[in-house]
Amino acid sequence: MPDGWFGPGAWLIAFLVAQRLAEVVYAKGTTARLRAAGGVEFGAGHYPVMIALHSFWLLALLLAGHANPVNPYWLSVLVVLQLARLWVVVSLGARWTTRVVVLPGVEPVTDGPFRWLKHPNYVVVVLEIAIVPLALGLPGLALGFSLANAAMLIHRIRVENEALAWAVGQKPALSP
Repeated sequence: MPDGWFGPGAWLIAFLVAQRLAEVVYAKGTTARLRAAGGVEFGAGHYPVMIALHSFWLLALLLAGHANPVNPYWLSVLVVLQLARLWVVVSLGARWTTRVVVLPGVEPVTDGPFRWLKHPNYVVVVLEIAIVPLALGLPGLALGFSLANAAMLIHRIRVENEALAWAVGQKPALSP
């Protein structure tokens, strides 16, 4: 491997990869439990697109930023975002997953950050997708992946809002 391959940027990206892998494993179990309890998944078709977007984001960060120094200001913002992510996961508890799975008749979570925001996890992800490249001195990646993520989230948030409304009987299901 070339010199600098395991620079400060690589360690930050390694943390993010490990975090994402742990989330996928945790979400797989949560999704299985939700389905076993009668949960219905919505928008499964866009899930591979979301996984691809995050995978390409991590790969682009690795290729372009592995040897870069990490800006301490942006790193401190990222630490706060990680605490916010944990707050979201804890608030959703057994309902947290990377897929859109709802339980019929069960009201949406309104505790924790959901008191103020309908989709706090997406706020965290939007900021993270911009901040990590900025922390590595890669503003072009921050802009490009933020735009791609925004396009994907427009669809995903619509799907999730419809799923949540369907779960509490406010709207007929379009297509689980």
